[in-house]
Amino acid sequence: MLNQPTLQKLQTLRLHGMAEAFRLQWDPAQRDGLADLSFEERFALLVDQEWTWRQNRALARRLSQAKFRYRASVEDIDFRTARGLDRSLLRSWTQNSAWVAEHQNIFLLGPCGVGKSWLACALGEKACRDGFTAFFIRTPRLFRDLAIDVLIVDDWAHAALAESERRDFLEICEDRYQTRSTILTSQLPVAKWHEQIGDPTLADSILDRLVHNAHRLEMHGESMRKERNGKKA
Repeated sequence: MLNQPTLQKLQTLRLHGMAEAFRLQWDPAQRDGLADLSFEERFALLVDQEWTWRQNRALARRLSQAKFRYRASVEDIDFRTARGLDRSLLRSWTQNSAWVAEHQNIFLLGPCGVGKSWLACALGEKACRDGFTAFFIRTPRLFRDLAIDVLIVDDWAHAALAESERRDFLEICEDRYQTRSTILTSQLPVAKWHEQIGDPTLADSILDRLVHNAHRLEMHGESMRKERNGKKA
């Protein structure tokens, strides 16, 4: 039979999705449902399976490399808890992750525990599903070159920036300005960021590259951690 050599050749060519689909077509249990299909239709099924396999593998790789702090998705956002979440606004952001394609930024602001980091991960995860790359990092580990579509910076401006951090972050903002997108989560309002950055000139330059093309969502309410712990009790 030619089936086994064909299967081996598909594996050698790394057409793993097509090989799996071919194996299923080869399975006697599946043949009845395929008997009425033309050669072109059966071949199209092989190609579709290979396409799906590659898309799923690429997505798994993007999610793994993103290093998200939480396993979160936009479909699981809790709108029942009063946190200042605008359903229509979030829906507009997550529709094909257009804000990433347009190289815009998102600021998630609010007190500790309201779910800023989780929401940032959910938006990043949706961007990965839409074909973009993302990376989650807390501010102290930020200062290095990151060529990524969506950079999530957690706890931004929580502490005052040192001189080297100010200059490094300005370089990052300059490199990413209107070419890539950034999500910042912060417990401080944007009006306080200038003071936290420190140097007035560098603060002006950093904020000029961040603020003017950014969406802003101010969250409030009780800590979600407290609510989760209460449910476990």
